[in-house]
Amino acid sequence: MDGNLDDDYLMLSGIQHFQFCKRQWALIHIEQQWEENVGTIEGQHLHRKADQPFVREKRGDKLTVRALPVKSEELRITGICDVVEFISDEDGVEVYGAEGKFRAYPVEYKRGKPKKDDADILQLAAQAVCLEEMLLCSVPVGYMFYNEIKRRVEVPLTVELKERVKSIVAEMRDYYEKRHTPRVKTGSFCNSCSLKSVCLPEVLNKRSVKSYIEGKMKE
Repeated sequence: MDGNLDDDYLMLSGIQHFQFCKRQWALIHIEQQWEENVGTIEGQHLHRKADQPFVREKRGDKLTVRALPVKSEELRITGICDVVEFISDEDGVEVYGAEGKFRAYPVEYKRGKPKKDDADILQLAAQAVCLEEMLLCSVPVGYMFYNEIKRRVEVPLTVELKERVKSIVAEMRDYYEKRHTPRVKTGSFCNSCSLKSVCLPEVLNKRSVKSYIEGKMKE
């Protein structure tokens, strides 16, 4: 992440957490609580190849950039694209350090298989929003690479998806500025949450996780 960015920029990756569980997002991004499970460790391993800052590779009409930092000043979100593929196109935009014009296609890597919900797609759409603002271009298509099925899936990045991203970020910002961790209904999905042991929704009806943990430490 760019250390010079204002502290009030939200992490783009938080959109996926927010879609999975708003409370999980708040615990990570507001209360700064985090625990690793097998899923997060496997995900980090998969990203190692992609997370090589500023690595550029040119093959034919394709310029591949890994771990590209992106941001939107309008939404005040920032993050890192696993990979952005720039494909030569006369109707595209110029890219610093490369000859010609290109169209940008974000590629996000995931350890599992396509999800039933649209959390992954919304994260990709958020990357497109940032790229469009930074490059002054249109990003109508992106790709998800799922490690479990060993192939990429093309994702149409529609205007409707991008508007949903803006609405979600606005809701995230409202919680963030109020420093409010919402309550949520528990369910079977809680069993796969990496924050299950610190969430304790049945205990923390009126206390934050941070205050609960601090209280335990004083006992």
